[in-house]
Amino acid sequence: MNGDKTDTTSGEFEKSPTKGLAHILAAFRYTMDGLHSAFAGEEAFRLELLLAAILIPLAFLMPVSWSFRALLLSTTLLILLVELFNSAIETVVDYISLKRHPMAKRAKDLASAAVFLSFCISAVCWLCAVVECAPKIRESLGL
Repeated sequence: MNGDKTDTTSGEFEKSPTKGLAHILAAFRYTMDGLHSAFAGEEAFRLELLLAAILIPLAFLMPVSWSFRALLLSTTLLILLVELFNSAIETVVDYISLKRHPMAKRAKDLASAAVFLSFCISAVCWLCAVVECAPKIRESLGL
């Protein structure tokens, strides 16, 4: 990627600064644009963000090691990351053509499968945390 950004209203490219702090600030602005776009236009992203808003604080309440906590946080954020890639792939496929085509379906299905697998990875980690923490939680509750 060369740092160019397309203006979606005119279809023209806007040249971003390529050096120093201006480049970092432009990249941050593009990041915020992407997150805003995902939140505004992707129901799945909003639901996964809600899940992350629940799981992230829960990770800090779990009586686990800091490395295990980092794993829980990372796998939770992994879901959002893969969903962003999924949305990007769907957007590009739809931009190219809205006509149904087996290759377009395959691209979208593969991206969707990646989201599913990220959920599976996160679920396994969270299940391990619950199993590991269950005795500690029962003990603290006096059960």
